[in-house]
Amino acid sequence: MPLSPPTSRRALKHTRTIQVEAFARDDGLWDFDARITDIKTRPTHLASGTRPAGLPIHDLWLRLTVDTQFNIIAAEAVSDAVPYPGHCDTIGPAYEKLVGLNLLKGFREGVRQRLSGVHGCTHLTELAQVLPTAVIQAYAGDVIDTRDGASADEQSHKPFQLDRCHALRTDGEAVAKYYPRWAVKSLAESESS
Repeated sequence: MPLSPPTSRRALKHTRTIQVEAFARDDGLWDFDARITDIKTRPTHLASGTRPAGLPIHDLWLRLTVDTQFNIIAAEAVSDAVPYPGHCDTIGPAYEKLVGLNLLKGFREGVRQRLSGVHGCTHLTELAQVLPTAVIQAYAGDVIDTRDGASADEQSHKPFQLDRCHALRTDGEAVAKYYPRWAVKSLAESESS
């Protein structure tokens, strides 16, 4: 279902695009190539000069190499378009500080501690913040078993995705329907029984 129709005429002025691609490597690790771009529909006057309409103000890349336990093994950042050439594009090596973090255990706080403010690029740091859920999506079905086994022999633990979002809470209707073995009664249901 799309968004509702706009209530007023409008003109596109700016597009921010975030793209993440996941690659399984021959060595058992995964590469996640993330890119953020900002493009305006009009010439933009920056302190460093005018950027023509349609050319990126930001075109930034971040690659994380991750193991199957969600640990970051390597990190690389590059800046192809920036508002302050010779300045913004020198921060890439700082993103090696992401090595050693785990995408599921304190990642966002670790990013904040290591790369907030003048220690990083606002846009690259923001891009890093989307990677935990992108990695989970990429790993689903390949690294993470997301299906419910037909018998206890097939799966002895709750599927990874349960209790990680509103729709898949174990006391909800979706789990009762699609993962009945893992469904639990809500507190309200338990009290009315």
